[in-house]
Amino acid sequence: MTDTAEAAAPLPSAARIRRFSTDVALYRSGAAVARRLPQPVGAALARTIGRTAYRLLPERRFITERRLQRVCGPHLQGEALVQAVRASFESYARYWYDGARIGDLDDAEVEAGFSHQGYHHIQEAIDAGTAPILALPHLGGWEWAGTWMARVPGYRVISVVEPLKPPRLFDWMVEERRRMGIDVVPLGPDAASVLIRSLRAGQVVCLLADRQVGRGGVEVEFFGERTLLPGGPATLALRTGASILPAAVYQDGPRHRGVVLPPVPALRQGRLRADVARVTQDLAWALEQLIRSAPEQWHLMQPNWASDAEALHAFRRQRRGIDRFDPQGARRTAELQPTDPERASPEKVSK
Repeated sequence: MTDTAEAAAPLPSAARIRRFSTDVALYRSGAAVARRLPQPVGAALARTIGRTAYRLLPERRFITERRLQRVCGPHLQGEALVQAVRASFESYARYWYDGARIGDLDDAEVEAGFSHQGYHHIQEAIDAGTAPILALPHLGGWEWAGTWMARVPGYRVISVVEPLKPPRLFDWMVEERRRMGIDVVPLGPDAASVLIRSLRAGQVVCLLADRQVGRGGVEVEFFGERTLLPGGPATLALRTGASILPAAVYQDGPRHRGVVLPPVPALRQGRLRADVARVTQDLAWALEQLIRSAPEQWHLMQPNWASDAEALHAFRRQRRGIDRFDPQGARRTAELQPTDPERASPEKVSK
């Protein structure tokens, strides 16, 4: 969990190569350690890593506070907010831990670690002749459900992943997903055509749908503020007749629990652009319902609304001490001050 906002200036080419090689080695070695540790030990280590990240990443902490208050309401304050933010970091660390070890589990272990609700919606879509689109938030640990679907009922599963740099790291992560039973298509201009063919061939498509990456997107209301969400699920459904099934996978004690909601209506009513906007808004409301069930497991630690970017800019200024002697600025940013009582004051941070 690198705090990219606090990253150093771009490195020379040779230094970048060394850094990327180190990144690949760290991911590989971390995954190897996760697979070899007994599960209780690995889970405890993941919690420790999450708590350490909580302490070391103030901007991610700040955005997580805003996100939790957006979902739960402004009444979430004080120690309750601190505990919820810490739980979010621990949940995110567990997501990486579970993802690292699941490829080495046998089918019986995968099935024992998973329960589900609403699975019949998936089966009904497949029986109708076109595989469904599962639209998920960055919540809990969806790879466990994807692995379960591929190994237990035996469905072919495909997902879209944003390409990573260096390519060797991306290739390794693709191979890890394939070990789980999940095919991967890189996000890009060819992804839509690949997914259309996959749906028509009976392959279940899993798409993360709660955050727009790159250009494009559809403007919707999401947790009380306008923002952009991916239009891909709606576009695919309208073009293929596939069902859009909002779904989430929760960390449920030591296990995982999948929840699938009824299909989002996706019928052509007019121009494609207007239909995509309507269906994406309906999907956004369904994702809100899923996220509200476990907001501390929503791993969205980047700005996702316009007001997030503005608030983060003010938070950075405050941490640098620019507003220390500006009474109006101090009043503007007072509500942005982190709630953790253990954190340093602006005066201490600026020294």
